[in-house]
Amino acid sequence: MELKPQDLLVLLKVAAHPPQRWTYATLGEALRMSASQVHASVRRAVACGLAVAPARGEWSPVRPSLLEFVVHGVRYVWPATPGPAKRGVPTSFGAEPLVGKVTAVPGEAPVWAHPAGGAKGPTLSPLYRTAPHAALADPALHRLLALLDALRAGRARERALATQFMRAALSAEPEDADARR
Repeated sequence: MELKPQDLLVLLKVAAHPPQRWTYATLGEALRMSASQVHASVRRAVACGLAVAPARGEWSPVRPSLLEFVVHGVRYVWPATPGPAKRGVPTSFGAEPLVGKVTAVPGEAPVWAHPAGGAKGPTLSPLYRTAPHAALADPALHRLLALLDALRAGRARERALATQFMRAALSAEPEDADARR
């Protein structure tokens, strides 16, 4: 079973909202995916050890494994492809939490090409085609995806900062372990 980029999008969405319970349908709606695509993503994530499913219909990300994969593996498995300057949604060091922490010339910060975006800069390919839509609707997910892009395409300083922020975000455990989904 091979992990796909949308599997990581599903995992990051759930990790961004640890106390929330998710159904495959609500996750699919939030990520612009079908419920069956989300179910298949969860199945692959469990098979790869990035999620656990203690009971039928229940699952949660394995945060330490997810962190290790995001920090050390994603840039090799799904590298971000740079593109021409366009209007789009800020990502990497152009979005929170890295904006202002990395010195950048105006118009240098990367974006995901998107008509609803409010910034202009060089484009980066998103992890998955629906990621910009999902990020616009969810600031917590947007933060994680922006950090992920800094890890996928950033220089050493950007990757080091993104690693610190990602570690903090994925180390936060919900108070009620049963409320993770």
